[in-house]
Amino acid sequence: MTLSPRPAAQAVATPPHIPMTGYRDAGAAVDRLIEIYNRNTTFLRSSFEAVVQGEVPEGRIRAFYPLIRVTTQTHGMGDSRLAYGHMPGPGVYETTVSRPELYRDYLIEQISVIIGNYDVPVEVGESTLPIPLHFAFYEGAYVEGALMDGLPRPLRDMFDVPDLAVTDDAIVNGTLANRPGEPMPLAPFTGPRVDYSLHRLQHYTATSPRYFQNFVLFTNYQFYVDEFAERAREMMASGQGDYTAFVEPGNLLTPLGESAPVEGDANARLPQMPAYHLIRGDHSGITLINIGVGPSNAKTITDHVAVMRPHAWLMLGHCAGLRNSQQLGDYVLAHGYVREDHVLDADLPLWIPIPPLAEVQVALESAVAEVTGLTGWELKRIMRTGTVATIDNRNWELRDQRGPVKRLSQSRAIALDMESATIAANGFRFRVPYGTLLCVSDKPLHGELKLPGMASAFYRRQVSQHLEIGIKAMEKLREMPPERLHSRKLRSFMETAFQ
Repeated sequence: MTLSPRPAAQAVATPPHIPMTGYRDAGAAVDRLIEIYNRNTTFLRSSFEAVVQGEVPEGRIRAFYPLIRVTTQTHGMGDSRLAYGHMPGPGVYETTVSRPELYRDYLIEQISVIIGNYDVPVEVGESTLPIPLHFAFYEGAYVEGALMDGLPRPLRDMFDVPDLAVTDDAIVNGTLANRPGEPMPLAPFTGPRVDYSLHRLQHYTATSPRYFQNFVLFTNYQFYVDEFAERAREMMASGQGDYTAFVEPGNLLTPLGESAPVEGDANARLPQMPAYHLIRGDHSGITLINIGVGPSNAKTITDHVAVMRPHAWLMLGHCAGLRNSQQLGDYVLAHGYVREDHVLDADLPLWIPIPPLAEVQVALESAVAEVTGLTGWELKRIMRTGTVATIDNRNWELRDQRGPVKRLSQSRAIALDMESATIAANGFRFRVPYGTLLCVSDKPLHGELKLPGMASAFYRRQVSQHLEIGIKAMEKLREMPPERLHSRKLRSFMETAFQ
C-alpha cells in the first residue's frame, strides 16, 4: 500500500509579530494596546477588501488581539479597602483586549491600580488569539452578505470567524478551570466576549457602544422614555446643564445648545430595546434603556451592557403592590428578591443571595426624600423597603392562587414584577452595583388590576416624579468615588484584578 504524503501546513499571512513590552506608565500601556489593535483590525479589513477585489490568498489571513500580562511573586494585596486591583496569589495573569480606545479611561485606571498595588510593570503585546473578521468591522460596518456569496473560496477558509468555544462567561461565573501552568484571567471578559456584546448592543439598542454612559437606568415602560427624552431635549435646547449631548436611536446626536440632532440617521422603526444617552465628557452621564417586559429581555440586555463596565445600574419600573396598605403610586425600594424568573438559574444558582448595596440604597432613599419633600417617618407613607418577587409568568393571577400567594406571603414580598430580580442578580453576577425602585401601578390581590382606565391618572401623576428620583439617585452615585461605589460584597475570594 502506498501512503499519500501529508498535506503541507497551510500558509498564514499575518502582520509582523509585536513582542511583549513592560510599562510602568498606564497611559503609555493603553496607547500601545490601541496601536496594536488598530494595526491588526486595519490589516483584516484591508485584506478582506483585497479578497473582494479578486486577490484570493492561497492560505489564511489572520491577526491577533492585543494582550495585557501581569506577573506577581507575592500574596500581598496592596490597599485592601479597594474591591479590585488584587490578584489571588503569585502567578501570571493575562487578558485579551478589544476596542481599547473605547475603554481608554477604564483601562488606565485598572492598570494604574495594579502597578500601584504590586510595583511591577504591566506587559503589553500580541496574544495568540485570532480576531474574527466580523469583529474587525464595528460602529455599524459589517461584512456584506452579497459580497461573501461571490467569494471564490469559503470565508472560513481564509479568515477566522466568531468561535463560541472561546466566547463564554466562565470567568464571571466562577467556573473557569485553569490547567496547571496556564496564565490566570486578569479581567472578567476576554476580547471575543467583549466584541460579541458590543455588536449585540448596537443591534438591540440602535446606538453605538461609544455613547453608553457609566450610570444606566432600565425601565419597562415607554412612558419613562418619553419623559426622559423630553427632559433631555429641553436641557440641550436651553444650552445649560451638566450634560454635553443627547443621543437617541439611530445615533441621533443633539449637542448642548441645539434643539435638533446634528448627526445620525433616524431609524425607520425602533429597535427591540432602544437606548437613550445623556452624555458627559467622562462617560459619567446617564443611559436609559427600555427593556420591555419580561426577564428574558432583562437578562439579554444586562449580559451585554455589563461589558461596558458601568459604575451602577438601576431598575425603574412598575410593579404589583402586594399589601393592602399600599396605594397606587407608592414606591418600593427593594432590599431583597424572590427569584422566580428562571433565566439565570444555570449561571447563578438560587441558593446564592443577592444582597442590598448600602451605597445604592442610601442614594435611592435620599433621592425619594429630596424629590418628594418627605423625610423620616413621613417618608414611610409613600415608600416601603422590602422584598420584590420577580416571576416569568405575566398572567400569574390566573393560576391557582393557593400556590403563588402562599409563597409570596412566606417570602414577605411587598411587590411583584418581571424584571427587577433579573437585573439585580445579573448585577451581582457581573460585579456591577445594582438597585431597584419600583412604583405601584396595581394591587391584583386586592381587586385593583392593571387596566388602562384604572391606571391613567396614576401614570400622569407619577411617571415624571419617579424618573426625576432615578436621575437624582444616579447623580448622587456619580458624586461618589468609583473605588467606594464598587462594593467588596460583589467580589469573590478568587477574583480578577480588573473590576
